[in-house]
Amino acid sequence: MCLAVPAKVVEIKDADTLLVDFGGIKREVKSTLLSEKVSVNDYVLVHIGYAMAVVDEEDALETLQLLTEIETYNQNVESFSEEG
Repeated sequence: MCLAVPAKVVEIKDADTLLVDFGGIKREVKSTLLSEKVSVNDYVLVHIGYAMAVVDEEDALETLQLLTEIETYNQNVESFSEEG
């Protein structure tokens, strides 16, 4: 399964590289696949080190919230199964 994750653009490093923030973790990603102009504070979908598309902030935040809920659920399940 492939998963693209929303990240916030915090810096445009050069014509082909963005610095993005994944909830406090910053990474450089390539912007060569984007067909639209990107600006600082935009959200992009990132997959295997490439920004694939610019996405609406509301949709990005909703997706990030759902991913957080999934992680919390997984931690609860792990904790439950460790208890026996």
